Amino acid sequence: MSGINRLELKQLRLLSALLVQKNVSKVALQMGLTQQAVSEQLKKMRDIFDDPLFIRSSYGVIPTVKAEGLAAPIEQILSQVEALLEQDEFDVSQVDQVFTISTSDYAMLVILPELLSHIALLAPKLKIIVREFESDNVESLMASGEVDLALTFPEFIPQNILFETLFTEHHVCVCASSSRLANKTLSLKQLALLPQIIVSPSRANLKGSHDAWFSKRGLKRNIVMSLPSFSAVLACVGATDRVAFIPARLLPDAQVSVIHLEENPPSFDVIQAWHQRSQRDPLLKWMLGKIREAIEAH
Repeated sequence: MSGINRLELKQLRLLSALLVQKNVSKVALQMGLTQQAVSEQLKKMRDIFDDPLFIRSSYGVIPTVKAEGLAAPIEQILSQVEALLEQDEFDVSQVDQVFTISTSDYAMLVILPELLSHIALLAPKLKIIVREFESDNVESLMASGEVDLALTFPEFIPQNILFETLFTEHHVCVCASSSRLANKTLSLKQLALLPQIIVSPSRANLKGSHDAWFSKRGLKRNIVMSLPSFSAVLACVGATDRVAFIPARLLPDAQVSVIHLEENPPSFDVIQAWHQRSQRDPLLKWMLGKIREAIEAH
């Protein structure tokens, strides 16, 4: 076995202390060891370095030329190890890097404006990339570091991704502000017959998140259009006779009015999620806290 594989950090600390104190009993007391334990470690180091290292004298021990030559490199190694373990004070105002957020346009509209105002004020050097949420690739994107944080819904997050709930949201049904249905109350049966727009950001299809809810009541929705974003839904509903479910926090919006229902769809959670590889990253911790503040201020 080579010397590097036998050398331990505690041995370097002991050797450094002996070079300073030049006394085995003082070093033993300083390190909380017995003199015998110090002697045993010194014996191992003599074998590793192929040198006596210290010669006994009436005053303690005298370092050999080899030992004295080791003093500076050992101090450098120990200093580097200490620096590795020290947690530098995090100063977000000096952070000059890129942070990538993956999200739907819903979070872009509801969360990001307030968040970005915090960032502009407190972290002026921080650069933000916002990319569309990809439910099929979220785990690999986070594991590779391409995405630092996701703002999404629990059902789109794999089990090994960490997350916390930001708030609970609910959908409301909307129609054009000029529609005769504005502020009216409808049954689900009446609503199911109306032409509806759904949002499907990841998959281009005509399947909506509330289909199962309607189906349990023996109803099938009349879905006629699928769009990739809620902002597009608001514009299209406002310009047509279509209706749609949108998260309540997107209202009020001058383009649409609410349709009241005899029964409302179930609420859902909005979360922020991150990979365990970043769990201790101070920038991530700061960002998570600022997003919570942005939600509270909304």
